[in-house]
Order: sequence, then C-alpha cells, then structure tokens
Amino acid sequence: MKNFFSIDGPLAEHLDNYESRPDQILMAGAVDDFLTAPEQGVAGMPDYARVLVVEAETGIGKSLAYLVPAILSEKRIVISTATINLQDQLIEKEIPLVSQVLGHEVSALCVKGRQNYLCLYRWYQYRNSPQLTLVGDEDCDRIERWLDDTETGDRAELEWLADRAPLWPKISAHSYQCLGGECPEASACFINRLRKKAGSARILVVNHHLYFSDLALRRRGFGEILPRHEGVVFDEAHHLEQVATSFFGASFSQYQVYDLVGDIVQQAEAELSEEMADRIIGASRGVKQRVESFVALFPQKRGRFNLLEFVRQNDNWSSEVQLVVDGLKRLAENLDDICRQHENWQTLGERARELHRTLVFVGLTDPEQQSDSHVYWYEKKERALNLSATPVDVSEDLKDTLYSMVPICVLTSATLSSGNSFAYILRRLGLAEDTLTLQFKSPFNYKERSILYIPEASFPEPSAYGYETALCERIEELLNITKGRALVLFTSFRAMDLAAEYLTKNILYPILVQGTASRSRLLERFREQTDSVLLAVASFWEGVDIPGDSLSGVIIDKLPFEVPSDPVVQARMQAITTDGGNPFFDFQIPRAVLSLRQGVGRLIRSTGDAGLISVLDSRLFSKRYGSVFLKSLPPSPVVRDMVEIQNFFGMLDDTSKTSLG
Repeated sequence: MKNFFSIDGPLAEHLDNYESRPDQILMAGAVDDFLTAPEQGVAGMPDYARVLVVEAETGIGKSLAYLVPAILSEKRIVISTATINLQDQLIEKEIPLVSQVLGHEVSALCVKGRQNYLCLYRWYQYRNSPQLTLVGDEDCDRIERWLDDTETGDRAELEWLADRAPLWPKISAHSYQCLGGECPEASACFINRLRKKAGSARILVVNHHLYFSDLALRRRGFGEILPRHEGVVFDEAHHLEQVATSFFGASFSQYQVYDLVGDIVQQAEAELSEEMADRIIGASRGVKQRVESFVALFPQKRGRFNLLEFVRQNDNWSSEVQLVVDGLKRLAENLDDICRQHENWQTLGERARELHRTLVFVGLTDPEQQSDSHVYWYEKKERALNLSATPVDVSEDLKDTLYSMVPICVLTSATLSSGNSFAYILRRLGLAEDTLTLQFKSPFNYKERSILYIPEASFPEPSAYGYETALCERIEELLNITKGRALVLFTSFRAMDLAAEYLTKNILYPILVQGTASRSRLLERFREQTDSVLLAVASFWEGVDIPGDSLSGVIIDKLPFEVPSDPVVQARMQAITTDGGNPFFDFQIPRAVLSLRQGVGRLIRSTGDAGLISVLDSRLFSKRYGSVFLKSLPPSPVVRDMVEIQNFFGMLDDTSKTSLG
C-alpha cells in the first residue's frame, strides 16, 4: 500500500499534481491487513466477523484507501454506501482509475435496489393498456426508444425523467410485484441479467438499503439478493443504525394495500374471464374500502405519534383492525383459488398474506402487554398512513445477522466519533468496546482557511423569546459579509420558511429554497450563481459537495437535537434510562454531534476552499455540554464578534488579489 500511494508510486503517475497523504496510506494499510488476515471464528456465531471502524475526515481520500486493498485482495468484497451518488462515483470514477493504474480491468458491478430498474413485464402491460393506446404518451415513446439501446434498464440513464415522475412507479421492478420464474419476460429481465453478472463480479457496489434487504431475506430463510461474499465495507457508516432499524422492524401502509388492489385490477382485466375478474376486483375493492374507513379513525394532524397511546383511547380499535385483517385474509384465499388456474397470480396472493401478517403484528398488539423490544407508532402524512413496529435496539439484530454471516466488516465515514470518542457508535451498532478503531483528522488547513462564528452571550437561546427574529437578522448580516455564497442549514422546515420569507425581502442575493425545485437542480443553480444563497434542511446536511467560490459560508441555525416527542426517540431514551444511563448525554448529544459535524463538513471540500462556519446557538458556550460539540468540530479559530468575520474575509480577499497579481 505504501508504494501504491507514494509520491513516485503507480497512482501518482496517473494523476496530475498528486500529493501523497500519510493518513490515506495508513488507512489503506489497515484495511489491507484486515482483508488479508486469515479467517477466524465460526460462521453463524455473533462474534464471527472481525470489525474495523475508521473515521476518515474530508480530504483523507478514504474511498481509494479501502477500494485499492479490496481490489488487490482477490476476494469478493461488497462496498455498501448510503447514497446512489457515492455508488456512481465509485463505479464511474474511482474504480476506472484503479483499473487504469493496475493495467487491467477490475471485475466490478454496481447493484442498486430493484425499484431503480425497469420491469419489462409491467412495462408491456402498461404500454398496451387501452387507456394509453387511446391518448398516447410522449414519455412512453422515449422509453420505448431507450429500451432499444439500454443494457441495464437503470432509470439513472433517463436524465430527462423527473425524480417524482408518476410513470416510473408503474413500470419499475418492485420485489413485491415480481412474478419470478413464472414471468414471461424472465429470460430478458434486467434484474435476472444483473444477478448473473453479480455472481461473477469480485467487487459489488450496493447501497445500505439493498444490503440490509439481503440480510433480512437471509434471516427469514427466503433466499438472498447478493451472492456470498468474504467481506463488506460500509462507507457512510453513520447511517447503519437508521437503515437497520427500518429492515428489522415491520410497517403497514395504506398505499401498500392500494398498490396491491391496483395490480389485481390491472391483471384481472388483462387475464381473467369476465366473471372471475368481477369477483376478484370486487373483493379487492372491498378491502380498499375497509382500509379507507380504518384510516379515517386517525386524527388529521400530521407527524409521528405513539400508536399504543392512540389504541388505549379508541375502544373500537380491535374490531376496526380485525375488519381489515379479515378482509386481507379472505382476499389472499381468493387469490389462492385463482392461482390454481393461473400460476402467475401467486405473487399477488403472497403480497396479501404478507400485509395480513404485518397488520396482525403491528395493529393487534395488546397495549397492556407491550414488548420492550419494539416501539409501536404511526405516521400521518397528507395522504398516507403508516403503522410501524420498530426495534428499540438493533444491536442484537446486527449480531445475529451481519456479524454472524460475513467474516470481515469495515465501517468508515467522515463522522463516527462524538467528542473524539467512538463509544456511542460502538454501543448502538452492537460492537465491543475493544473493537479496533482508527481516527484520521482532515488534512485541510482549517486554522488559516476558516473561521467558526458563535454569537455573543446576549444572543437569545433557541427557546427564548425573540430568537427567530434575531436569527433572521443575524443570517442577513452574515450573508452581507460573505456576499451571498452560503449554504444555510436549518433544523426544521418552519425555521427555513421563516428565514426565506425574511431574506427574500431584505437581501439582494438570489435565494434558493429547498422544495422549490429538485435537489439536483437546486445544487446546479447554486454552483452556477456564485453569489446565491441556498436554504435547506435534512438531506442537504450531508452529501453536498460545492468546492470553489460558490460556497464561502455554512450557517447553521442551531444545534440539531432530534425532536424528543418522536416515539422511536422516546423509546430509545427510555431504554437507556431503564438501564441506568443518561439519555441526554448517552443518546441525544452524540446524535446531534454527528449531525452537526456532517453539516459543518460542507464548507471545505478541497485545499483551495475557505470561508465561514457559523452555528447560531449560544448554548455552545452557555451550557456544559457545549464543550462536547466544540471538541468535535474542526480546529477553526472561534470568534464571537462580527468584526472579526469582516477582517477574515478582508484577509481572504487580499490573499486572493496577491496570488492573482
């Protein structure tokens, strides 16, 4: 590894202005040692896997540091990411580079979730539907032409298709709609062709959701999605607990029922006799009506709420749930009857049975005998209701599945520690205290290229009267110093909307607001309009990479503590209390630290970047826990006076003029 990454090594020969990074070499060496060490332990036992946890901050070059040893190991390695963007970067940029350096093709394949691929069977059904034949469809014509050329069926090739285009869900390859070996298009199926390629590839690039789908299937004995492999590298590993939670729990959605009914109607009209079609369509629509009545029981208020508290207040709960449960059971039986004559209806029957099982598990639990292992909750959206049972702690699930099935696990991210300690992430992911951990700090010159502004002691705290007004006014002042060119991150949509309304009236710089266009379009405009300001929440706290003049400031409204009323958060805090811990210091603070580090990490993405980091929350100095956050942030000089920010940007301007002149 040392030779490969050295200043006169093979990698340097293929990159202009290459700089050897000592920590990248150390990380690559550690991953190489891990991948090449002899296997130990017994497969199937919770401690089978050897686990390495690596925090590698921005600028280390961690993707190459794990990719090169993975390729050279000659083992089949799965690389799992949280985002499709990173998958695409690995497949389109990093792996071709390593292949070029090595002088031979690397056997690698990107495998995305099924919904990213077109289903030929559903496509032909949709394309030949009578309604479409009558009106025509320009998008369908474009897909028809695309199918003549595509090798993968991956929707990423359809750059013209909008992110939320209603067409794609009707023709994509969802697992619950797959006919398997009974499908008339099985031989040409993009998913089947992909699986064959995956069986011979040595490097598989997937995302966390797909990897945990595979774990969940194996656990339930329903087969597998990915071929057997000898190691897995989780990049963006700070998302693992959240993803694992969704796959080790259960969720029932009204739209799962609506999708099933829609598919039954479409398939019945196309394949069944009129009498049989009328019977099954009537039965399925009857179930849909029962679900609509059931959904009407819930308050209209949107958000996530404790389901068991709602059940205790509703005397008719059991009977109302039982009506839907019975309807799904009878629908499954009716579908089984059709299967005796039409085998390709088997999948629809399995979907009905799965919905029945899930609703029994989530909806018919006794609130007086609730399990401590799960939290039961519901989410009300504008047009949807979800009921969920979520594991309070996924650590045991991870031991039973991930750590017992794969001999080698490498977990890496730019943000895994809190206050320079890995204790939180190890505990949440079920890893022993003596798990091997490595920490590599960013090589970027934060001390000279950035400044961290925290408002003065008199600035109102977030819960104080006048905070919202002070926040908007202070953001305005900061933007005037940075001359726009800032990403302003909020912890709620409400705060973002208030700031957007205020700033639109009070500053001249272009204001871009999350939700007014697609994420990709907003980021594109932010790059192009170098004096623009982007206001955002949630997903924009990470994965945003804007090097250069378009981003000279990251402004964060307040410390990103999660809403304590969320039922899953409440249950996890209660579990910590029951075990004798302190949920605020053991859970809320570490989670907020990881989120804050992600947001702050948007500023400096290359050696030439510079600018302002600002957290407009005086609790960083007024509260005892503020020191944990400060210790976790980059080593930027801390200032609390606006004049010092002006001086800093004046110095940057002078430096820029000097370098140009």
